[in-house]
Amino acid sequence: MDSQFNVISGPGIQSRAAVPGLPPIARTLYWSIKRELWENRSIYIAPLIVAGLILLGNAIGGIGGNFTSSINGANHTQTFSLRSYDFAADLIMGTTLLVAIFYCLDALYGERRDRSILFWKSMPVSDTVTVLAKASIPLVVIPLLTFGLTVVTQAIMFLLNGTIFRGLNPEWVHPRLLQDWVGLLYHLVAIHSLWYSPFFAWMLLVSAWARRAVFLWAVLPPAGIGILERLVFHSSHFAEMLKNRVDGPQGSMNTHSMTRVTPAELLAAPGLWIGLAITAIFLGLAIQLRRYRGPV
Repeated sequence: MDSQFNVISGPGIQSRAAVPGLPPIARTLYWSIKRELWENRSIYIAPLIVAGLILLGNAIGGIGGNFTSSINGANHTQTFSLRSYDFAADLIMGTTLLVAIFYCLDALYGERRDRSILFWKSMPVSDTVTVLAKASIPLVVIPLLTFGLTVVTQAIMFLLNGTIFRGLNPEWVHPRLLQDWVGLLYHLVAIHSLWYSPFFAWMLLVSAWARRAVFLWAVLPPAGIGILERLVFHSSHFAEMLKNRVDGPQGSMNTHSMTRVTPAELLAAPGLWIGLAITAIFLGLAIQLRRYRGPV
């Protein structure tokens, strides 16, 4: 067992290295990702707050709807539009996307700012594993968190709307809701993880390089390239490329329009593989910068 995972054993104390079936490198990456979650609790606290507000608003709206129906003496149940479920999914997804952006901008800069990088560099964890662990947060952890939290939130909304606010509904599992969950998972993996990976890798690279004003350094170079191209060549190819990247393949940023792009079409898109190659380059540069960059 690796020395960096050994802990003092005793009554009631267990080894935190007990991750069966994982090789040493994967085990190191696993604990590095857990460290990121321990140190950046806003990754899951902010979406949880938003989900709680959504459920609170849904409960207030349901109670208000039933109260109005009873006053009017109407012999019908309160109908909740499926738009509320779409709104909940979009709000949670937008929140986690913002969380991912701000996390990437601070991931490597923050440890240099508070000088904790000196401590972590003394640990037997390589710069490669550290950067990959930080990249795993926006590319893997946050999309999975978004999916799980959205499913739980919408399921609670459906149970409340179907069993409490308008009586037991025998069709409590709505077919469209199940289809939306499949589409949401596909959207998060295809767009937020794979398609947007160059953006997250670029922000991690800037976070590893900048000495201050990380957000400005992340925004100004792309903006400067677009302005320079416009002034010199009277074209906007770079700006169009960024816009198309944000919109997704065939304008599929929306979860419902994403269903028009099949997995085969996505994997056959040159933009996907070009973006992944750029992601690898940016992450490689970020690893080199963390290796030689000191505190700010």
